Amino acid sequence: MAAQENGKIALRQALGAFATGVTIVTAIAAETGEPVGFTANSFTSVSLDPPLLLVCLAHTAASYRAFREADSFAVNVLAADQEETAMLFATRGADKFGATNWHPGGMGAPLIEGCLARFDCAMHQRVTAGDHDILMGRVIGFSRHEGEALLYHGGAFQRLGQG
Repeated sequence: MAAQENGKIALRQALGAFATGVTIVTAIAAETGEPVGFTANSFTSVSLDPPLLLVCLAHTAASYRAFREADSFAVNVLAADQEETAMLFATRGADKFGATNWHPGGMGAPLIEGCLARFDCAMHQRVTAGDHDILMGRVIGFSRHEGEALLYHGGAFQRLGQG
């Protein structure tokens, strides 16, 4: 068992060699009507025609059930000065939306203020893949703003030109 756990740690470290942007994925829980969200770096475009993107969500995430039942979600691409927000949304049980400026997008999911880009999506497809679900969204609306990106590399937040 220890060898298997060491293998997972080594794999996570190797995957961490790939620098990514940082996002916060949001939705409205169908059951409660409350906003939910999580920090993710597993985000990518899938298609321009039709406009599709994807994010990955761990089955162990506190908001897993809400996203499993959601008809829509939003992806908020974080700016370099939003590291604190990224940490907040990565913390289980935190008052994420009480401490964050946001407004509902056209599909209802929270759009976070100050982000570099925001994508308002209808749920297109969910695929179970190991210990995660791949959430594929059809982009219904989006916005882009100037600024420097918050990056994640080697298990830590980074900015362009660092390290």
